[in-house]
Amino acid sequence: MKRFGISLALVAIFGFVGCNKPSEPTATSSTKAADDHGHDHGAGGHDHGSEGHGHGVGPHEGTVADWGGGKYHVEFTVDHDKQQATVYVFGSDEKTPAPIDAASIELSIGSPEMQVALKASPQESDPAGKASRFIGTHEKLGVVQEYAGTLTGVIDGTPYSGDFKEEAHGDHAH
Repeated sequence: MKRFGISLALVAIFGFVGCNKPSEPTATSSTKAADDHGHDHGAGGHDHGSEGHGHGVGPHEGTVADWGGGKYHVEFTVDHDKQQATVYVFGSDEKTPAPIDAASIELSIGSPEMQVALKASPQESDPAGKASRFIGTHEKLGVVQEYAGTLTGVIDGTPYSGDFKEEAHGDHAH
């Protein structure tokens, strides 16, 4: 009976542990989100869940992170064969492109350590002078692994930063 009481107490304690999402989003807040590892798996995408705030897999099968407490979202994808990272910028719904007036955004990864400037690569639907897609290459992106890092950029003079972490899945891994 004592074990049952301890178990019940632990369930009650952990039941109150939850999302630390700020009630007032700040542009420089950094929120971790982990979903997919950026491979293109074609139609029939799948939701692997995430840490933090329930981000699903991004529209391009990538890992989604918050910018500004959810005002914007960025999706990290990687093509190991091309040694190329592509990041998409979305609005609060995590799927509508949000073209921004920026020439580049920065990708920082801890292991293997690298910094990559991702250059604006406007999609067809982006208005002139803005981009919702940013692409960069680095030889270390050819390493097949789950990456963790930070994406930073500036929108209308406000700096934004978001952490991401790729995770292995039961149906595929690096």
